[in-house]
Amino acid sequence: MKPYEILGADSVHEECGVFGVYDNGDQLDVSRLTYYGLYALQHRGQESCGIAVNSKDKDDRIQILQYKDMGLVQEVFNELVLKELTGYAAVGHVRYATAGGSRRENAQPLVSRYQKGSFALAHNGNLVNIAKLRSDLEEQGAIFQTTNDSEIIAHLMAKERIHTNSTAEAVLRIMNIISGAYSLIIMTPHRMVVARDPQGFHPLSIGKIKNSWVFASETCAFQAVGATFVRDVEPGEVIVVDREGLHSHREMCGKKHALCVFEYIYFARPDSMIEGQSVHSARINAGRFLAKESPADADIVIGVPDSGLDAALGYSYESGVPYGVGFIKNRYIGRTFIQPTQEAREAALRIKLNAMREVVDGKRVVMVDDSIVRGTTCKRIVNLLREAGAKEVHVRISSPPFLNPCYFGTDIDNRDKLIACQMNLEETRALIGADSLAYLSIHAMQNLVPNCKIGRCDACFTGDYPVYVPEENEGKEA
Repeated sequence: MKPYEILGADSVHEECGVFGVYDNGDQLDVSRLTYYGLYALQHRGQESCGIAVNSKDKDDRIQILQYKDMGLVQEVFNELVLKELTGYAAVGHVRYATAGGSRRENAQPLVSRYQKGSFALAHNGNLVNIAKLRSDLEEQGAIFQTTNDSEIIAHLMAKERIHTNSTAEAVLRIMNIISGAYSLIIMTPHRMVVARDPQGFHPLSIGKIKNSWVFASETCAFQAVGATFVRDVEPGEVIVVDREGLHSHREMCGKKHALCVFEYIYFARPDSMIEGQSVHSARINAGRFLAKESPADADIVIGVPDSGLDAALGYSYESGVPYGVGFIKNRYIGRTFIQPTQEAREAALRIKLNAMREVVDGKRVVMVDDSIVRGTTCKRIVNLLREAGAKEVHVRISSPPFLNPCYFGTDIDNRDKLIACQMNLEETRALIGADSLAYLSIHAMQNLVPNCKIGRCDACFTGDYPVYVPEENEGKEA
């Protein structure tokens, strides 16, 4: 086995979150509602964000205005910006770069102007056939301003819309061309079109405020804007909202479903419901299963904020070992704080996370976290507990080992980044400095949400990809 290189941050990152609102005569402040919605979805992307609105110009013509930039929602938007973004419909986006790199031009929504007008597009997910699609479009004369796959969808949208009678028809045609994960919100001057890939890799839900429609990657955003949950967008469904109401197209429904199981383990907020199942309950179940499969003689159970907390609670419930607050998280660090050097990363972790000495000093500690990718951050966190006086540290992970790249919306794009592909369990335990290490079994993971209405994708753990993935995807730019 080749020596394992200790790399940067050890965490999994989701690509983005999308939010849209269509005011159907309720006189809503759509940009402000979108701002609040993006705030609730901030955990899905912290690198960039943007809002686009449908607004009337001085001649009473509908135009699409947008504002986007690098940074957190609170860093990008202020009162002056929001007051300029007036209109009757809005689409918003928060992003973490998993395909296309961290650059301002890759921030969304993407606004495109073409022969039949204009539209704004927000996309959550990754396409797996992007290389061929981009090559084909470039051969036809397409010029790209970004390096992300969302612009591929925008080009196809413009191309197909020229030859179709409606935006919905164009989207349905595109869905026969693209492959992979995509939750889309497309805003034209007069309507909003929402689509979810036929596998349903990532969640997308419908809500209402009075007579107006709201769409979001997670239901927690509805609570933030005072909307009522209506239902989930079905995998393969295309929805059109205009002045006449909501219209559903289900021509692409009926394929094998594959909701990303890591939505329950890590991505989603615990107060969200995904396909009728509580994220909080799924994580509690993960902790219970961990306690049954991998017990430890310990004095206290603690969780690594944020997604490890519920699993730690479940571990405590099942094992009878008391639960304690082992870490305090600093929630006021923006993206600009993070620095690329090893020393800066160490300092960032210490400022971001502080071990509670009075809780762990002299104790045998079970530390529950959601995953280990590279092992670097886990090692630092274990060391924080040692410095705070922990007598023993038993690490329990509420997911199986990552053994395969993900091509559908995370930044795990090749096996070289995965410690489980480079080291066995004992070697990993020694690297992170734990007294013991155990992962959740695949069997337990597959039973976290036994009543989920659709199938799940667990390819990052099992290697069973629900759609064909071309070989050129491994190691692509993230």
